Amino acid sequence: MDNLTAVPSPLVPPVELAAEVDELAAAAARGLGWQGVVLPEMKLLGRRINLVAQLLPDVHAERICLGQEPEVDRATVSTWAWSEFAGRVPEPAVRIVGALAVARHWRTGLVNAVPFLRWCDAAMVLPMSVVLTNDYLVNCLPRARAYGVGIVSSVPGPEVDLDLPGRAERAPAAVDGTQRWLTELAYEQILATAS
Repeated sequence: MDNLTAVPSPLVPPVELAAEVDELAAAAARGLGWQGVVLPEMKLLGRRINLVAQLLPDVHAERICLGQEPEVDRATVSTWAWSEFAGRVPEPAVRIVGALAVARHWRTGLVNAVPFLRWCDAAMVLPMSVVLTNDYLVNCLPRARAYGVGIVSSVPGPEVDLDLPGRAERAPAAVDGTQRWLTELAYEQILATAS
């Protein structure tokens, strides 16, 4: 055992993002053709995500007149989907267009993006160094296609290229408490960025 020598493993530099997360998300939303406000990255449902949302001006104006500010308490909003509250709760003042997961690796991006496919389009933004690997071609692309997750690759600038469009057709899911909560969080964020 005394004659064993340790051979150092080659150091591989960590994968870096081409720009700040919010900059990449904004560029990706433009590249995907998503219209709306790209909200700052937030942790929702245990996932890091940038929502893209559109303010609905008529509903927003009505909520201002009625004094109905965004409600972000998840327990309260979860009851809004109950049939007993039909016509008694505020209408959603935003429409969530999509969810963007900016990640250094495709597995992280996929894990963050997929849960949001129930309510909106979803895509992941990956560094070009990840997109140029065999693992991406063999493992990532088939999984992303199967789920309907779009893929945008990024280079410094930030410049982005659409690698895989997401699924264009989707049967609308029934409105549930989680969807209403996400719209209220997006509504709060849109109002915060406007002021």
